[in-house]
Amino acid sequence: MDESNLKQDQHKASGVDIAEADAGLSNIVSRITATWPKSGFGAVQLPIGYFANVVDIGGTGLAITTDGVGSKAMIADMMRKYDTIGIDCIAMNVNDLLCVGARPVSLVDYIAVEKADAAMLDGIAIGLTEGARQANISITGGEISQLRDVVRGFDLVGTAVGTVALDRILVGRDLQPGDVVIGIASSGIHSNGMTLTRRVFFEQAGAKIDTYFPELGYTIGEELLRPTIIYVPEVLKILEKVPSVKALIHITGDGLLNLPRVEAEIGFVIDDLPPPPPLFELIEKLGGVSRAEMFEVYNMGIGFCVVVAKGDADAALAILEHHNRRASVIGHAVIDPTKSVQLPREKLVGTGKKFHPA
Repeated sequence: MDESNLKQDQHKASGVDIAEADAGLSNIVSRITATWPKSGFGAVQLPIGYFANVVDIGGTGLAITTDGVGSKAMIADMMRKYDTIGIDCIAMNVNDLLCVGARPVSLVDYIAVEKADAAMLDGIAIGLTEGARQANISITGGEISQLRDVVRGFDLVGTAVGTVALDRILVGRDLQPGDVVIGIASSGIHSNGMTLTRRVFFEQAGAKIDTYFPELGYTIGEELLRPTIIYVPEVLKILEKVPSVKALIHITGDGLLNLPRVEAEIGFVIDDLPPPPPLFELIEKLGGVSRAEMFEVYNMGIGFCVVVAKGDADAALAILEHHNRRASVIGHAVIDPTKSVQLPREKLVGTGKKFHPA
């Protein structure tokens, strides 16, 4: 195996086998879709695999999704700081609901703990409450499970619902060549790629949770615990005011390879990315991670994408500026049956879950 393959296998070596997870998911999908009503009340509107799904509830689209904070919970445990991790839980769910054009409404949470700790649970609740405030949703219930034999530390997951008109569900069906991709800045790592990141900093580089990195201006713990941005207010305003919204893409695991999840046979040329935040440059340098794998695992500074007709780009950018979001046009759509993502500056082309040299 050559050096490039060794580098590209680092995410798997860190304990995240994406290929095996995908194989397991395929089996699950084939079984659960057998439960779907053929039509009428409860009819499922989308295939499995988009950011959220929509169910027909008497003529109203009920959007639903579930997600968690992953191993970012371990960073909160290492920091003994729990009052922001709930924001991440809310963000991961409501940002996904936006991608089908839904207005988020409410969330229920599930907290699995090794051992009940009142202060920790209160801290998680503080973050959940703040996240709900930012997203303008309610938290209508949840569950706390003490699972000493199963969980180390804690895990935090949410299920969120929203509403969308059945004839306004967004899946990127109407994308056309020349439509522009607006990238909205992330706050940093958000809630994906944390397993590889922990391996790089704490195992390979020998850093501690309170190690200060001048490049970051923070300790590594502070940087990694920075909450995921909630994009709800600004994206809902764009949906309201901009007539040509073609697709909304939450940039999570798989990075910019989330873009081709749209329905149309469209590829993307992303040729004007802003420089990635210093954290990602540190991970690449300290871990010897290939540039291709960096773009496969991390958001690289872009947390959410809005795809609109070229003539509406300025209107969307004005709304984002009004909401104090850093955003810019980072690329455009092209005809491409292979649904690739081209990064000309990086000399990379991505299909599926992998980037390769162009």
